[in-house]
Amino acid sequence: MKKSLLIVVALVMCLTVTAQVDSTLFKRTQQDTSKLLLNMDAVYNRPFLSVSKLPVAVGGYVEANWQHLGTDGVSEGHQFQMRRLTLFIASSISRRIKFLSEIEFEDGTKEINIEFASVDFEFHPLLNFRGGIVMNPIGAFNQNHDGPKWEFIDRPISATQLLPATWSNVGFGLYGKLYKDNWVYAYETYLTNGFDDQIISNTENKTFLPASKLNKDRFEESFNGVPLLTAKVAIRNKKIGELGLSYMGGVYNKFQEDGLVLDEKRRHHSWALDFNTVISATKTYFNTEWVFNKINVPSTYGQQYGDKQMGGFLDVVQPIVRQNIFGFDRSVINAVCRLEYVDWNLGEFDETGEDIAEYIVAVVPGISWRPNSQTVIRLNYRYNWQTDMLGNPASKTAGFQFGFSTYF
Repeated sequence: MKKSLLIVVALVMCLTVTAQVDSTLFKRTQQDTSKLLLNMDAVYNRPFLSVSKLPVAVGGYVEANWQHLGTDGVSEGHQFQMRRLTLFIASSISRRIKFLSEIEFEDGTKEINIEFASVDFEFHPLLNFRGGIVMNPIGAFNQNHDGPKWEFIDRPISATQLLPATWSNVGFGLYGKLYKDNWVYAYETYLTNGFDDQIISNTENKTFLPASKLNKDRFEESFNGVPLLTAKVAIRNKKIGELGLSYMGGVYNKFQEDGLVLDEKRRHHSWALDFNTVISATKTYFNTEWVFNKINVPSTYGQQYGDKQMGGFLDVVQPIVRQNIFGFDRSVINAVCRLEYVDWNLGEFDETGEDIAEYIVAVVPGISWRPNSQTVIRLNYRYNWQTDMLGNPASKTAGFQFGFSTYF
């Protein structure tokens, strides 16, 4: 890992030196707006900086923030955070063979992850092959998660607490798109390494899919030898918006060892529905995603481990000012609001028949300023209500968050 980081740093330094010699060698790629873009296109729909005729282009984004939050009157005070620094390196190996990698440094260097590192072989618009570390296309956020594209500082709770946000694995798959008039149809499907038994054996003491992100061994071996299947279909109309339906499922437990049967195959299933649109008259942007999980939990585990989970979010972004601000010609100020809900345990107590009330509700109003399309400055107010499984009075978390995110 250290050797890889040195290579990345050396490459960036070399490009910087070249820029000092002759800045005209640099060219920033423009985003493709000639076609209808989908969430699946987000991996390449980013600004890259290329040098003359070199086949390698680089880019990235950064996000940092301040927050002051308190739960039931108890606060940790003012907190400054460097959420993440992400580097992109792309290369056109040939006309129809492309490589792209995404390396993320979180919380300084507390976590360093290769989130994407794949080679694409383009055979036909409807048939393309991708292999390497791929981003599992479950929902929309997992594919289209770059900080500068969002008006909110925190990632959606359903994307981080029901699904493991920026969930990627080693594997292979196919993808394709078909354009017809004002419509575009697309699909993706991959077989990769997947989850492990940390879904239920974790420090959260509940069924928690994101716990499997702690298993770094998934990039070199499968936990149980059974591939994880992820598949998505999406459709977009120029006037209506984009609708996506995705599935992710497989076996999460180790059911045998050296030919000895240990347990039955225990499966997990996740379905996600996502939709986004813009109302042309008011330029109001709506973006929503809904997730449902079903997990085969052993009967030896208590009722606190839910076998069904559900949640989602709705973002509303309303431009209110479009004008020159502080010399930024294309500035946009937005009024924004996010509504969130997650239920980790859709069940009832066997003894009483009452609902298991382990859920969270959140409202996040705010305002954002975009001095340009690739940079956002955000002010959010977060208010959460979270209950425990017994349905005791909800703990309340509230406070302000301020920060920025930008491509570079």
